[in-house]
Amino acid sequence: MNTKNSSNRQVKSVRDLEVYKLSFNSAMEIYEMSKDFPREERYSLTDQIRRSSRSVCTNLAEGWRKRIYKGMFINKLSDSSQEAAETQTWLEFAVNCNYIDKNTFGQLFEKYEHILAMLSTMERMADSFCKHRMQHIGVRPNSPRSTLYALRSTDNVAEG
Repeated sequence: MNTKNSSNRQVKSVRDLEVYKLSFNSAMEIYEMSKDFPREERYSLTDQIRRSSRSVCTNLAEGWRKRIYKGMFINKLSDSSQEAAETQTWLEFAVNCNYIDKNTFGQLFEKYEHILAMLSTMERMADSFCKHRMQHIGVRPNSPRSTLYALRSTDNVAEG
């Protein structure tokens, strides 16, 4: 697999991805900002915005580990996108309740727009991120072992 990030460095970990870095830093920014939310919001807005913002990078991390299965990888990217959109909605509540100013809202909302765009690009380019299952376990494509492995994998799916 030859996955590289925007600065042309080899991606060895999900933490090397720009989208992971941006989503993690944005979640930390939301955590710090939400410390100033009113106490009565503790079990609703505060918990929900913290949870959804953290879920963007946690779902991305889960998907990264599951990328030998393209469908699972795309599913986790989709989950990350949903959490990013949910975070934007919670940000709208925060600004409309006057818990954050419009400038803070605008900056965070735009960061999540950027995160959503990067996740969408990753979904469209999933093949370039996914490890091919047979290569992952050391089987060369188009070899007799690959055909046998593919047949056994199909049998296991049918049985399970």
